[in-house]
Amino acid sequence: MHGSLPWMESTTPDPIDAVTRRRMQQQRRTGTGPEMRIRRALHRAGWRYRVDRPVLEGDRRRRADIVFPRLGVAVFVDGCFWHGCPEHATAPHNNKAWWQAKIAANRRRDRDTDSRLADQGWIAVRVWEHEDVDVAIRRIVEVLEARKPTR
Repeated sequence: MHGSLPWMESTTPDPIDAVTRRRMQQQRRTGTGPEMRIRRALHRAGWRYRVDRPVLEGDRRRRADIVFPRLGVAVFVDGCFWHGCPEHATAPHNNKAWWQAKIAANRRRDRDTDSRLADQGWIAVRVWEHEDVDVAIRRIVEVLEARKPTR
């Protein structure tokens, strides 16, 4: 894994052991509990969307959890651990330097993705996994309504 991700510094160490590597590989990328709650609430509210789609031209690896292609809105449901939530992030004890670098790289990639989406005329909406679903839905719908074409 060392140096295999373009947004990670080449000085980032490998995970401490095979157990850590396996645990990372087993993490769900899509369809997580928080994501499903957001998707169900949007669907109940009458919104239709695409799931787990690449959103940047020429970059198929950066994917949004929920995409509204016609409106140019990409929703990301970020996990507190993986994206360094200021409220709930925890620091693992094993291989601490590696995890700090990994999470910092994730945060840089998130900012870069948001910026590149904005350059393409899209809006990125980021929701923390711990956010109240109703509050998150109101935020997302507000963006969607603002992007709807007027008749």
